Amino acid sequence: MALKRSTKKKIITKHRTHEKDTGSPEVQVALLTKKIDEVTKHLKEHKKDNSARRGLLANVAHRRKLLTYLKMNKPDAYQKLIDALDLKK
Repeated sequence: MALKRSTKKKIITKHRTHEKDTGSPEVQVALLTKKIDEVTKHLKEHKKDNSARRGLLANVAHRRKLLTYLKMNKPDAYQKLIDALDLKK
């Protein structure tokens, strides 16, 4: 379940740190959060889709690792991102 190009572009422009930024941890976490939301909606409808569930768990783990990195190295960016995306600490 890939994100649409326009949705991806909006997320990148909102969370980027500089003009040509597409891969900073902040952008990656924002993209993963959107992807996680979409897969979660899918799984509410299709409860037995175990391959989607496995992908969801992998995305959640990846996002958690990126958030840990941000928390350790850029605490101010971490706090700003958590507030912007309404994530738990």
